[in-house]
Amino acid sequence: MLKNFIRSVGVINVILLLVVLSIIVVSEYMYLTGNKLDAIFIAFWAPTILGFMNYFKFRK
Repeated sequence: MLKNFIRSVGVINVILLLVVLSIIVVSEYMYLTGNKLDAIFIAFWAPTILGFMNYFKFRK
């Protein structure tokens, strides 16, 4: 099942989605530990990466 998902979505997209998920987790951790401004700055990267993924997907 996981192999079918990776094959249908693509390896690069799966890696980028894992990066986005890790960015969200790190940002939440930083926010909860008190580094609120740093967490917000880091959290802005997740939608930016997702936006680039959409741009390159539909550019073809």
